[in-house]
Amino acid sequence: MGSRMASRLLAAGHTLQVWNRSPDKAAPLVAKGATLAKTPAELASQCEVVLSCVYDAQAVEELVFGPNGIAQHNGTMKVFVDHASISPKATQAFAQRLQHACPNSYWLDAPVSGGTGGAEAGTLAIMVGGRDEDLQHVRPYLDAYAQRITLMGANGAGQTTKLCNQTIVASTIAVIAEAMRLATDEGVDASLLNEALAGGWADSTLLQLFVPRMSASEVPVTATLDTMLKDLDTVAALAQLNHTAMPVAHAVQQLYRLASKHELGDQDASQIIKILA
Repeated sequence: MGSRMASRLLAAGHTLQVWNRSPDKAAPLVAKGATLAKTPAELASQCEVVLSCVYDAQAVEELVFGPNGIAQHNGTMKVFVDHASISPKATQAFAQRLQHACPNSYWLDAPVSGGTGGAEAGTLAIMVGGRDEDLQHVRPYLDAYAQRITLMGANGAGQTTKLCNQTIVASTIAVIAEAMRLATDEGVDASLLNEALAGGWADSTLLQLFVPRMSASEVPVTATLDTMLKDLDTVAALAQLNHTAMPVAHAVQQLYRLASKHELGDQDASQIIKILA
């Protein structure tokens, strides 16, 4: 995801410095014109805006506050944009820590939706938590890979919105799998469901994407089942904290956990259908 965002930034004509824990993974971006930084601190010391796309809260914390982390910069960085999907509470704590360590640096939580395809096409949806003035400062960069950018509130609001997104997405994928299994068990060609239901109330972007994926013998991995489970676990933790009843999301979470237990976790999210076979 991050490499695709970076490629869009370069294609839009922006000057770009990059860092990756595995330097060889940044080589294609350097070949396109990016400059490779040795550490996150070095990068942040030379850039007013730093955009990050890593896996989870632990990776974010290490990137920002670890040895040679972004928080060690010399005062150049003004805005840090976190595209990871993590807990709103962790985001709020990280934002406060960054302000304490670097009083002139501000945090935007900006998780995305749209997958790697959306990043490549520049059609991502970004939900943002933080100050509006900071969002306006970085908007020209986000516009390189997003078609919709919405400020949802203060720090943490972007992450909460992403959790709502993941609740809907993970649940819908699971229901599509159930519908396809019902059709198959009754002798109906389930691969035709997206065509048959197009334009009706059951139609959706997910229906059109996932029926073909679930029907195929092999599919490329876009988002893994374990990634979806990670986000559903975060949903469950936030719901428990707020005493929010989420019976459907809880049932869906257990289905994804069962898939992970059966060693399907590294497969594409469409393969949730295998657990119903």
